[in-house]
Amino acid sequence: MAAITHSDILKAPKALLHDHLDGGLRPQTVLELADAVGHPLPAGDAEALGAWFVAAADSGSLERYLETFAHTVAVMQTEAGLHRVARECALDLAADGVVYAEVRYAPEQHLESGLSLDAVVDAVNSGFVDGCAEAAALGRPIRVGVLLTAMRHAARSQEIAELAVRYRDAGVVGFDIAGAEAGFPPTRHLDAFEYLQRENFHFTIHAGEAFGLPSIWQAIQWCGADRLGHGVRLVDDITGSPAAGDAVLGRLAAYVRDKRIPLELCPSSNVQTGAAASIAEHPIGLLHDLRFRVTVNTDNRLMSGTSMSREMTLLSEAFGWGWSELQWLTINAMKSAFIPYDERLAIITEIIKPAYAKLLG
Repeated sequence: MAAITHSDILKAPKALLHDHLDGGLRPQTVLELADAVGHPLPAGDAEALGAWFVAAADSGSLERYLETFAHTVAVMQTEAGLHRVARECALDLAADGVVYAEVRYAPEQHLESGLSLDAVVDAVNSGFVDGCAEAAALGRPIRVGVLLTAMRHAARSQEIAELAVRYRDAGVVGFDIAGAEAGFPPTRHLDAFEYLQRENFHFTIHAGEAFGLPSIWQAIQWCGADRLGHGVRLVDDITGSPAAGDAVLGRLAAYVRDKRIPLELCPSSNVQTGAAASIAEHPIGLLHDLRFRVTVNTDNRLMSGTSMSREMTLLSEAFGWGWSELQWLTINAMKSAFIPYDERLAIITEIIKPAYAKLLG
């Protein structure tokens, strides 16, 4: 079979579960919004600025990677700025063939100009509604669900959890915590997670990216996460390989696989932050072969200079994956989405499977 190209993959429907709103701005938008609010930037044109974000994020350190967000968050402090970024996010994802996306952001980071938490959520939701409507009019329909994120080093997780539940029927489909893992275990936010469980609300937790198995164990066994944001360090609990016939899963890895807990893997981002040495050495290959509930995601499209089509192309090149593997990844993501079962099933059976049936020939 001929190798699948990026242009081929661009046409395939995709499902995305882990994408940060403040990590996916267009460089030109950053320039224009920064000029409007007087925020200084490290570069003066869109091409140079885009290159700066990728280079600055390509440090091998999660903490250094996170520093790049100071510039994007700074230009997302007004209703107009938030609306524009959300609208363009929906349009950009739709142009990349994404038919379902869950996009996350931390409302607490967008209050510097006096907006309330509710005003932030309203502005973002409105932007997504408009962006999705424009994408549909262009023949690229997309559905976007919002995840509200609390910062793990802060103390507002209960407040953000309540905010997410309050907007559960207005576009918000889940909750998350994010930020530097080391020193900020998910159990610090246990009250918020217990509240969400009582409210029958979905949540994912960034775990197992820069920190290892204890972070994953706490996220699942103490906090009750529905999904793992990244979870790439789960390979620390696996020895051997399927190819050699000697793969052995530790108790935690076996639990995650057997419970079908989804892994929100972000290959390019994981290489940038040092969680993987290269795409070819990324644990996604092993986790795929062992049949974990693997999904592929962008994380931060601006900082990684990436898209869903690019991530899939890199994986296809690195592991020799074809349409069957890409369909498997896409259906995994759709099965793991935080929208109701019947709505997930409709996207799988009416959009994803028919399109891949044509691609598979």
